[in-house]
Amino acid sequence: MEASLSWLAMTLTPGVAARLSARLLREFGSPEGVFRASLTRLEECNLPAPVAQAIFKKQNFWRAEKEVAALRALGARLVNWTEPEYPQSLLQIYDPPVMLYVRGDAQILNEPTISIVGTRRPTAYGTQMAERLARDLARRGLVIVSGLARGVDALAHQGTMAVGGRAIGVIGTGIDVCYPKENKKLYEKVLERGAILSELPMGSHPAPENFPVRNRIIAGMPLGVVIVEGKQYSGSLITARLAMEFGREVFGVPGNVTQEMSFAPNQLIKQGAKLVTSAEDVIEKLPTPIRAALVHAEAVESEERNLLAGSDLNGSQKTIYELLNVEEPRPIDDIVETSGLNSSVVLATLFDLEMKGMVESTQVIFPTVMPRKGSFSGPRMGT
Repeated sequence: MEASLSWLAMTLTPGVAARLSARLLREFGSPEGVFRASLTRLEECNLPAPVAQAIFKKQNFWRAEKEVAALRALGARLVNWTEPEYPQSLLQIYDPPVMLYVRGDAQILNEPTISIVGTRRPTAYGTQMAERLARDLARRGLVIVSGLARGVDALAHQGTMAVGGRAIGVIGTGIDVCYPKENKKLYEKVLERGAILSELPMGSHPAPENFPVRNRIIAGMPLGVVIVEGKQYSGSLITARLAMEFGREVFGVPGNVTQEMSFAPNQLIKQGAKLVTSAEDVIEKLPTPIRAALVHAEAVESEERNLLAGSDLNGSQKTIYELLNVEEPRPIDDIVETSGLNSSVVLATLFDLEMKGMVESTQVIFPTVMPRKGSFSGPRMGT
């Protein structure tokens, strides 16, 4: 933590925001180099006189020491952009934070992530879609990023927590300040299952100017951003446009064209964003190596789940389960004939297997069943 003092003292200097910090680091090579510079040399960098004086006199080291002590007491840490834990995707944007405050698992910051954002006042439809997409994407192994705000942000994290997924909350306050207060329990759950992230000093309270700055992290960190609902001039629309500028995938959940909350996603879809109705629509746009890793992880989890479930099957369930083929659906009439069981028993058994989550039914010209893709030797029916 002591090595962070010079980084922290630089970023805590009034007037030194992310872009100016980056310029100073490029000029002097390190925070230590910045503080070793002469006043004349600092002024030659076109710094405002008060800023140059503050850096030259090292005025904010005392504040940095207090900040480090408070972070240690909170169990949080600092990550600067030279460290491996720093989100490497943020280094690709034009004004990355020089330093981030992190609570929780810093290793999660470089895992595949998707942001889900939207209005603070979602409709019933928006509520359903935000939770459903978060659940399904989290189940597939993606880390869900959002801002822990009211509405869609909170719903996305709630959906993630409901399935034991992992999440990152990027907040527009100090790392020690939960806003809004009613999300305190959610804040703690996200902390248990991932990390809380902020660019702002400890104790920073919510201010309107903090959130657009926060949104560039939500837009720049993930592989893509999903917009669920938002008005014409909403923050979610700004976040999506930032994501486009950063070269990230942008996804829109289509909405009722007569409702103002549908403006942002519908407008983005018109401008080329991917229309999203399910998690699969998001996953198919991810880079091939990441998509392949998610499929592999899902297959392993499915095998483990099915092996566990398969050990608790009765006679007719085992008979039918073992008849199913992963590669193609099987007509129910064929199962009746091959199993030697009457149709009533077969239908009742298939229903029981479906309730166990081991099989799914599909309707083609006639009813068929098969194990879900990625399952182990005949478990689960699927399409």
